Amino acid sequence: MKLVDELYNLYKNKLTGDEEDIDMLAFAFLEEMSKEDLLHIIQELNEQELYDLMGLYLIESLKGKFAKDDYRRQDNHVFSPRNLH
Repeated sequence: MKLVDELYNLYKNKLTGDEEDIDMLAFAFLEEMSKEDLLHIIQELNEQELYDLMGLYLIESLKGKFAKDDYRRQDNHVFSPRNLH
């Protein structure tokens, strides 16, 4: 993706590339973008880039939902009264 290449080239000598730096860079970039800007970027993606983008979004979103649901289930088991007799 052209955008990733541009961001990488701009910041490769300024950041360490650890997860915190990458998160900060991504969120700072998104903070500056409007919905229209983002839609324009999406429209410029080729088919494979669009599938990759949607795949990553789906994977991360589903991981978050399953983790949240699992956390809730664990909470329910910890505090649910049980009859041990």
